[in-house]
Amino acid sequence: MINTYGAITLTSNGLKVLQKRYLRKNDQGVATETPEDLFRRVAKAIASADLNYGKSFPDLEALEREFYTMMATLDFLPNSPTLMNAGRRLGQLSACFVLPVEDSMESIFEAVKNAAMIHKSGGGTGFSFSSLRPKGDVVGSTKGISSGPVSFMAVFDTATEAVKQGGTRRGANMAILSVEHPDIIDFITCKSNTARLNNFNISVALTTKFMEAVASNSQYSLISPRSGSEVGSLDAAYVFDLIVKHAWENGEPGIIFIDKMNESNPTPLAGKIDATNPCGEQPLLPFESCNLGSINLSNMVKPSSEGGLDVDWDRLKAATHKAVHFLDNVIDLNKYPLERIAEMTRANRKIGLGIMGWADMLIQLGIPYGSDDSIELAHRLMKHIRDEGRSASGALALERGTFPNYTGSVYDGYVKLRNATITTIAPTGTLSIIAGCSSGIEPLFAVSYIRTVMEGTKLVEVNPHFERIAREQGFYSPELMEEIAHSHSLSDVKAVPKDVAELFKTAHEISPERHIRMQAAFQKYVDNAVSKTVNFHNTATVDDVKKVYQLAYQLACKGVTVYRDGSRDAQVLSVVQSGNGGNAATCTELQPQAPADLKIVPKKRPKVIKGTTESTLTGCGNLYVTINEDENGMPFEVFNHIGKAGGCAASQSEAIGRLVSLALRCNISPEEIITQLKGISCHQPIWANGGKISSCADAIAKAVERYCHGEVNRNQHKDSQTSMMVGACPECGGAVEHEGGCSVCHDCGFTKCQ
Repeated sequence: MINTYGAITLTSNGLKVLQKRYLRKNDQGVATETPEDLFRRVAKAIASADLNYGKSFPDLEALEREFYTMMATLDFLPNSPTLMNAGRRLGQLSACFVLPVEDSMESIFEAVKNAAMIHKSGGGTGFSFSSLRPKGDVVGSTKGISSGPVSFMAVFDTATEAVKQGGTRRGANMAILSVEHPDIIDFITCKSNTARLNNFNISVALTTKFMEAVASNSQYSLISPRSGSEVGSLDAAYVFDLIVKHAWENGEPGIIFIDKMNESNPTPLAGKIDATNPCGEQPLLPFESCNLGSINLSNMVKPSSEGGLDVDWDRLKAATHKAVHFLDNVIDLNKYPLERIAEMTRANRKIGLGIMGWADMLIQLGIPYGSDDSIELAHRLMKHIRDEGRSASGALALERGTFPNYTGSVYDGYVKLRNATITTIAPTGTLSIIAGCSSGIEPLFAVSYIRTVMEGTKLVEVNPHFERIAREQGFYSPELMEEIAHSHSLSDVKAVPKDVAELFKTAHEISPERHIRMQAAFQKYVDNAVSKTVNFHNTATVDDVKKVYQLAYQLACKGVTVYRDGSRDAQVLSVVQSGNGGNAATCTELQPQAPADLKIVPKKRPKVIKGTTESTLTGCGNLYVTINEDENGMPFEVFNHIGKAGGCAASQSEAIGRLVSLALRCNISPEEIITQLKGISCHQPIWANGGKISSCADAIAKAVERYCHGEVNRNQHKDSQTSMMVGACPECGGAVEHEGGCSVCHDCGFTKCQ
């Protein structure tokens, strides 16, 4: 379904995402602007920065029209905070921030406070915890014992959970620890229990020395951040294998090649790069921020002289120059959450111009994703954007001056630049939904799928390029489209020609090696870094992941994010097959094209199960909460009993327990259950267990929370591995795509980094 607003044409999904997350709303939550109004608001605000450089109002109006047209045609979109906040009171326009965490209690909690302010304004934060002394080290001021970086990460995680952002953007963090830190093993394994640190992505900063030690199968040194001296050593191959094993199990930790990032640091005199933003594509100095934007490549094609389509290099050049101007203006208009961030950002003026719709462009050009031709085009296209981006930044430097921390020629062949960095490839999440194109440089997630709309109506949605080709080649039919929606691959569908099936390969059909080679092709011409998920089949081995990590290092990538299918999605699904008398076929992984009659079936209860009972005082009397666990050590069911209460309190308590148990047995995250129940109030609150118990529901939530956080004495499975349980969107139930370390629902625009 297409919706048109003035010069803007949107898909139904694009309109829905704008209405839910971006358009200005009144106190009743009703949108008070149209998509056209939004783009005019943003264009007017960003163009006004030219007043700082002597532009007249007639010139300003022309620039405003240029910026508006660029967004209204969906040729370019800035990052979400700019769309949400430009021209509004909040005025915070950046998505990426890095905050320092130094080895003192004052610095740690100052960083917690600053992160909360950034999350409140819609940004995400990255931290390096490498400066913190390791667990067990002596604290000089008190002669006490340090609890180490991982324990303080929990403080940041809790603070992030407490900060709500009005339903538009959720707080997200990146935690990075140097592979040379003495607590590196604790860090690598810190998300084995996935009930912890769910507001963090984690990545290990790998040094060149470490990678050389891995190759030579030798030891490497652990360095005390307090003294700077060697305090031990580890077998490099063992540590590397441990990283790989945990990444295979649940996608984390990721890795960044920190020396490679610092080799391309354009301002080494201003500081060293130790951290990135939450998705890893934006290396930043402490207190630095960056604003991002993406060109929609699906629009950058034109008819070729030989028939078919070709890249529209002139349109791409024009979009690049306008986008660089736009993003540089954002730096001046931004209302930064901290003055130190304003100073550092303006001193380096980093921008991150990227792309989306890459898979769509390849399809239009008839080039299969991952083929040699696609890799070659990636080189040519990104070099074009890099060169034109630097040309545009150079022109701005002549007019406005170079960035203040400029110390000479930053990049070969460019005497002066306005911006320390110009290009970044970010995950485009909701932006690509608005633009109606594929995300970032990722391949297609699905060719066709079934969407549930109002009143339970099931609609088959098909990639528009596939539908066009199917009609042109004469094999289109509604029945075929529905068959494709239920298929794993077009190669399984006999009616689809082989060359078409090859052109429309989806993420899981492309080899991990080709994913990495695509990332490396773009990285060669990107100033910052590239966000890209390397997809693995569920049957992939640990060694498969290891080979990809090694290849990424050899090809000069700056970091890697992997996702093995099903390693985080553990819903048990029942698909009623036609003609089988209603017998259910159990699936072990969620497919992107969910069948229309999909149902979630609770896991069966074993005959013998173990757990613990905790007594909590409530306003209704003593509440006894029994939590039983499954074979992986995760909560499986909850029983509640109110002592001497009877009547309504007892029945409601039992009902809550039954519903919580049902949710747990359907693989709903305990954290989601806790969030729903915690804080519910009744007329008889009470103080107990060192805090306020607002109601029986609140008490149950807190009992489950203590259990999940290990505060209840129980026999834990030390080697238990649990799923991230994000296979279905928590807001709309749609299929979730893993993209650059984030989970993205392309139905409603829900995003969560984890």
